[in-house]
Amino acid sequence: MPLPRAAALLAAALFAIPVSWTAGSSSAQAQTDPVPSKCLAIAQALPFVTYASFTPAQATRSSGEVTITYAGHSTYVIESPGGVRVATDYSGIYGRDPLPRVVTMNKAHSTHFTNNPDPAIEHVLPGWNPDGGEPARHAVVVDDVYVRNVTTDIRRFGTMEENANSIFIFEVADLCIGHLGHLHHALTDQHYGAIGRLDIVMVPVDGGMTQSLANMSEITTRLYSSIVLPMHRHSTPMGEFLSMMGEGYTVDYRSERSFTVSLRDLPRRPTILILQGV
Repeated sequence: MPLPRAAALLAAALFAIPVSWTAGSSSAQAQTDPVPSKCLAIAQALPFVTYASFTPAQATRSSGEVTITYAGHSTYVIESPGGVRVATDYSGIYGRDPLPRVVTMNKAHSTHFTNNPDPAIEHVLPGWNPDGGEPARHAVVVDDVYVRNVTTDIRRFGTMEENANSIFIFEVADLCIGHLGHLHHALTDQHYGAIGRLDIVMVPVDGGMTQSLANMSEITTRLYSSIVLPMHRHSTPMGEFLSMMGEGYTVDYRSERSFTVSLRDLPRRPTILILQGV
């Protein structure tokens, strides 16, 4: 792709007015002002760019700690310094107690979404557009949390369905946290550009329901996040994924389901963090 076109695509991702699909609504609700992302940056050379985690200058000030809990399957619960709880790939089974204020969902299987979320949940963000047509576009600010998405395709009933999965990015306490969802294909340079920097990434490691471990390790390596959190851990021995990732990563097994982290205490060496859970 020519450099000007690639730059234009990334600029569009950076500066487009965001639209958020709201559960129960039949139309998109456009926000009046663009929401700036701290996790996006224009690279010096496009499209051949690898985004690496780094500590920006503003990290000299304290921005608080984020608590992340592995609730089960592909659901992680993120709790911001301001007390906002977010549950990923929410099906109503994991991460519901206490009830989160924000939930994200993906369409691949019923273990990744629910058609009947608790009405007390303030923001229900499906990774697909329930009304069809244009892809889902989320740019939602809840107190000290900003949630946005990058759509990908999924495999359903033997065919690929466009824009039915979302990679959700949670920007909180100056951290960039990404959840790859039910990712079924390789990411393009445009995907990587729209995702930007991820300090923490949640990666499915089932080895088949999403993608092969070789493909997923390649994606994870290119994202080069400081912390990698495996999910979809039901069908593949963890050692297989770890061997694919190689010696460039520290492996940290924890006896707890939760950990706290801030931008300033991210590990210096990329670390695969394996929390207790199902």
